[in-house]
Amino acid sequence: MLDLTVALAGPMATLLLGGLGAKVIKVEEPTVGDPCRDNAPYFGLGGVKLVREREDDFSVPGFNRLRNKLGVTLNLKHPQARDVLADLARSADIVVENFSAGTLDRLGLGYDFLRGTNPRIVHCSISGFGSDAQSGRGRGLDATIQALSGLMYITGRPEDPPVRVGLTIADLTAAQFAAIGVLAALHQARLTGIGQHVDISMLGVLTALVAAEGWEAVERCGAPTRTGQTVQRLAPFGVYRARDGYVSICAYTDRLAHSLFATMGRTDLAGHPRFGSRNARVQHYAELDGLIEEWTCSLPALEIVAKLQEAGVPVAEVRHPKEAVRDPGVLARKETVPMVHPQYGSVDELYAMGLPIQFSESAAGFDQPPPVLGEHNQAVYGGTLGYSLERIEELKALGVI
Repeated sequence: MLDLTVALAGPMATLLLGGLGAKVIKVEEPTVGDPCRDNAPYFGLGGVKLVREREDDFSVPGFNRLRNKLGVTLNLKHPQARDVLADLARSADIVVENFSAGTLDRLGLGYDFLRGTNPRIVHCSISGFGSDAQSGRGRGLDATIQALSGLMYITGRPEDPPVRVGLTIADLTAAQFAAIGVLAALHQARLTGIGQHVDISMLGVLTALVAAEGWEAVERCGAPTRTGQTVQRLAPFGVYRARDGYVSICAYTDRLAHSLFATMGRTDLAGHPRFGSRNARVQHYAELDGLIEEWTCSLPALEIVAKLQEAGVPVAEVRHPKEAVRDPGVLARKETVPMVHPQYGSVDELYAMGLPIQFSESAAGFDQPPPVLGEHNQAVYGGTLGYSLERIEELKALGVI
């Protein structure tokens, strides 16, 4: 697989495919490489730092995205890059890129060129608005996509302004759909011998997920679309303050709600006309949340969790990310993994993303450190493509690689 991606959505898609067993050849611009290499924070000799202090300090985000990849350099704007990319494409099943829509076409290196070189090729494009987007939409960055998708509008409390989701959720979900699309197209290519273009729009992905909840119908019923820590239609279902933190409680059926009330010592609420049935609770969710939080504020979070778990009510302590990534069960399943610097080993006990898929008969995951810029030029251009040492040196001297 040829990885022509940069930044986040594309590199994350190819990371997932690499974790599932694809041989990924990461193609980077010779002088600067993928911009994610320069994203703070960094880690290396001396620990974690906000500013790169040593040449071999590695970007934490870059580490996450560049693992399990062979690193080569190629200046796609150079006239001689066309022949090199064609040679690479002939030996590949998949090409993934996330340049602005039309960039590769303008360079003469788009899907038509790749398909002419290798009819079986699966070419995946990830962009803000899709390959057929009209001009004038601007760049599709995660925050702008969150804004356009409606996600910001439904996030936060009713009195809050629109709130950006803490994760770069547009990039990350686009990456997942890209991986799904690539695998489906690859299966089709193996059946028919014909590849295809897989076109992923970040806006399309995130808006589709927003549409899955039916927010317009909720609003037409007179209910607020932005309810902060509560999911009104499932009340009581939300985040509540404890004496020493927060807990998430999900009592979305009559049985669960009544069990919650009994644990609170408020069995009277089960027969109350405003709280006894689900429809009543949905209408009076704010008042009910206030009663629940009066109880949760009186107890430590872990005590609330123990009481409600015993009663069979879904509940969890709200954890800081540093606790979450160290969860023993998550670590045992390698869903998060220690971050190991290529030269210095484990640094400050940082953790990286693992592959959160378990197979009964297959091995999967990320076991290869990220390459330094152009680390595998000789292995790929010399070993895979059969270029002579003289040609590799010539291409380097000309600024092609």
